[in-house]
Amino acid sequence: MAKIMETDNSTAVNLISQGTEITGDIKSSGDIRVDGVLNGNLGTKGKVVIGPTGRIKGEVECKNSEVSGLIEGKITVSQLLNLKASSKINGTIVTGKLSIEPGAVFTGNCAMKEGDNGGTAAAKSKEEGK
Repeated sequence: MAKIMETDNSTAVNLISQGTEITGDIKSSGDIRVDGVLNGNLGTKGKVVIGPTGRIKGEVECKNSEVSGLIEGKITVSQLLNLKASSKINGTIVTGKLSIEPGAVFTGNCAMKEGDNGGTAAAKSKEEGK
């Protein structure tokens, strides 16, 4: 009798490798790494990693993100957005927590989301004191 193996697709890592260019929208429940080019929107319940050669022109929506490449458009991160020194963002950032390394370039607007995953403990205590 054969044994059927069940896999959890939420732990799958999807890769858009360097030299690959995709035009269109991508939706996933797993993590995504972009080292190529995406002209379209990207939405996932997992983490998005944009490598140094990765470029996205469109909207990104995810749980966590680490950016070393280029984003032209809006990025919405429910938890932590980490901008590495080589990252370039031209657009809008909406995130719960933001980490920016020296050298990162950001041109646009940034909005910090409030809630369970957003803001710092110090900021929350100041708000409660008002």
